[in-house]
Amino acid sequence: MTPSIPLRISVVVPLYNEEESIDELYRQLTQSLVDNGEPFEVIVIDDGSTDSSFEKLSHIHEQDKRWRIVRFRRNFGQTAGFAAGFDLARGDVVFTIDADLQNDPADIPLLMAKVDEGYDIVSGWRVDRKDTFISRRLPSIIANRMISRTTGVELHDYGCSLKAYRNEVVKNTELYGELHRFVPALASGYGVRVAEVPVNHRSREFGQSKYGITRTFRVILDLLTVNFLLGYGTRPIHVFGGIGLASLGLGVLAGVYLTLVKFIGGQDIGDRPLLMLAVLLILVGVQMIAMGLLGEMVMRTYYESQDKAIYIVREILED
Repeated sequence: MTPSIPLRISVVVPLYNEEESIDELYRQLTQSLVDNGEPFEVIVIDDGSTDSSFEKLSHIHEQDKRWRIVRFRRNFGQTAGFAAGFDLARGDVVFTIDADLQNDPADIPLLMAKVDEGYDIVSGWRVDRKDTFISRRLPSIIANRMISRTTGVELHDYGCSLKAYRNEVVKNTELYGELHRFVPALASGYGVRVAEVPVNHRSREFGQSKYGITRTFRVILDLLTVNFLLGYGTRPIHVFGGIGLASLGLGVLAGVYLTLVKFIGGQDIGDRPLLMLAVLLILVGVQMIAMGLLGEMVMRTYYESQDKAIYIVREILED
């Protein structure tokens, strides 16, 4: 398919060491997209696989040019894979899906129908999730509730990779770290409409999961980042400066009190703990305000400078 032909659908598939699932992924995903009846492309991001994944993907590309293959020089992580796919996507609607086939490609038309209703982001909801409860489902339940309450974007299943986005949404959402699961929350600042659709979830038949319970702790840390970005990303002085002013104010009040005690009451204040606390509060206040000002300068540089990709491409197989 040539770039001049308008594309309705782009499907982004990050992949790492999934040689066992690739043939079946190609068959099921292509069949679902063909049955949907609209022009499409599939962008597979080989995230530095060390098995035969790239060789299999290269063979698929030779047979079907609708499948574009991007190969990273090393493993950069799933967020970088999504970011690369979003940068290259040409379709009006961009889908994301995992390569392990636990998400059912046949559900893509369900999400597409919801997009056609006017929604900007449609997220899959694995109602009957086929994963172990303790190590996967329970941490996911806790994380989803925390994310929904913190960001204000209510979703049952932030971790489901099967999602649909309007192209303009992903083109205006910068990803780094492990923020791919937070795209609906990050994009909420643009005033997008978000919906959720129950989708099929299947037991893993190929390979091994790349994630464990430790992922939950990373989600919590990422949530703190997202909360800061949504609330103060463009105005860091408001959070750092606010804390700094409060600390500085308390320190000054303590200092004034000690001064009155010294010169009016005639008391010795040299060995009083309050004196050390006052000095500490003033120093912390000055430092926090300085951090806020530095944050403002960093954000100004970020928004005014050229974007820098978080991945390095070795090669791209396309027309």
